[in-house]
Formats: sequence, C-alpha cells, structure tokens
Amino acid sequence: MPLQQGSARMRQRTVLLVGIVVLLAALVLAVVLASLLTHGRQEVSPQMLKWKDRGTTKNLQEVILGRCYNYITAQHPELGDKDCLKIWESLKDAFIYKNPCNITPEDYQPLMELASHPIPCNKSLFWSKTGELVHRYTKSNQNFLTLEDTLLGYMADRISWCGDPSAPGINYESCPKRSECESNPGSVFWKMASKMFAEAACGVVQVMLNGSIEAGAFRSSSIFGSIEIFNLDPDKVSEVHIWLMQDIGGPQSESCSGHSIQKLISILEERNFKIICEDNYRPVQLLQCVHNPDHTDCRLCTNST
Repeated sequence: MPLQQGSARMRQRTVLLVGIVVLLAALVLAVVLASLLTHGRQEVSPQMLKWKDRGTTKNLQEVILGRCYNYITAQHPELGDKDCLKIWESLKDAFIYKNPCNITPEDYQPLMELASHPIPCNKSLFWSKTGELVHRYTKSNQNFLTLEDTLLGYMADRISWCGDPSAPGINYESCPKRSECESNPGSVFWKMASKMFAEAACGVVQVMLNGSIEAGAFRSSSIFGSIEIFNLDPDKVSEVHIWLMQDIGGPQSESCSGHSIQKLISILEERNFKIICEDNYRPVQLLQCVHNPDHTDCRLCTNST
C-alpha cells in the first residue's frame, strides 16, 4: 500500500474518533444541563400559601363520607336517595387547586343542590353566640333543627378545608381566616348554607341569642344578622320567637327591652314579621340548670312573703 493512502486513512479515522468524542461530550453536556435545569425548577417551584387559621381537616374525604352516610342511614333514612360520593366530589371540586381567597358562591352551587332537603315548618331554630347551648337543646328536643342539624351543616360542622394552586391542591397546614380574606372556602360555604336554611324556613321560627354578651345579643355583622334575617320569607314565616338566654349566674347584659334586641325587632317589623321575645325561655333554662341545679335561677318555686 502506498504511503499516501495509509496517511489518508489514518486522517479519516482520526476525524471519525474526534467526531465521536465531540458527540459524546455534547450528549454529556446536554444531560448535565437538563439535570441542572430540572433541579433549578424544583428549587423555585411554588410553595403552599401560608395563612393564620388551621389547615384542612385530616382525612377530610373519610370524615365527609362517614358523616353523610351516618346522616342518611342512621339518622334520616328518608334521605337515603342522597348520593354521598357525588356530594363529596362536589365539595372537593369547589375548592381543590383554587386560591382559597377566590372562592365564589357558584363554586358551591352544585353541592347545595345535591345536599339540600326540606325543613319541616315550625322547626327552624337560628342562633348567634349560643352554639353550645342551642345544640344541646336540639339534641334533647327533636322538635327543632339548627343549620348544623341539616345534612349540609352536619357534614361540615367544626371541620375546615381549603385548596392551593400548588400540588396536591389541598392545604393541610393552614387556611385563611375571615379577617385575611372574605371569600375563603369556609365563609362562603356557611353564608350559602345559612341563606338556604333561612329561605327554607316556614311557620313559626325561633332564634336563640345570648343575653350575657356585653356588646349586645344581636349583632348586625353576624351570620344571623347579616344573612339569615334577610332571607326569611314573610309569606312563609308566620312568627319569629326570640329566646334571649342569659348564663346561669352570669352577667345579665341585656333583656328583651335592650337596645340590640329592639334593633332586631325593628328590622323584623319592617319586614312584616310578628315577633315574640322571651327572656330565659324556660325549657332551655332548665337545660342550663342541669349543670347548676342549686342556683337560685334554677329553682322551680320560690317562697313568697
């Protein structure tokens, strides 16, 4: 073989080897760059938004489904046609992967329609600042229903939930308080449920207020004062009975003649409701007396001179 041909082949092999080396180097560089870029994206990925209230209740799905099935099977079998799985999915869809300060009534509308049910006349019991007492009363007296005794309220009572734009879409660490943003999942839910509960009321309705609160028993900013009272239908509701309850042995800050109660009565009268106000409605007071049987307020009879 001539010397020139051998040299040409050597040059071709060298060029080929150099090309292979360059190609491998380019591939290695591409892998390294891809790894760096991926790592960089992980470091700057969105974090869960942080709020001041407690986060979503652990095992939320199981809690909601368990309460739903218990309500429609053990407590109210007449509602057995309710689909608890669809109810859970509609609740989840209302908030998952959403900014918890941008929740709208429309988000909850499917849930309200799925979980609503009739409220018998004369059984609606509203309340403000008497939560523990009023629910003790409805547990002992099946003639009355609070919002928390309906399917919607029963499922959601004392639990919390909120979403987040970042995966997994549910924030278990924190949720916004009402003071942080008005349109948070809990506030919007309870406002809509309260509105629907008031709209369903008929016949005689009751409201239990706290006469031991120094600031006044009726507050225009409360759910009852801002939503429920204005969604009662004068064509369906015949009377509003106000039960003004004072703590046993506690301060007697207001009676039925008090300033805030008179404001409430004025609002109701303007809406053409008949009103009866009673200080310390005796059946409820007797329930209070279970814990204070020897107090003077709890004596059935008193000696007169």
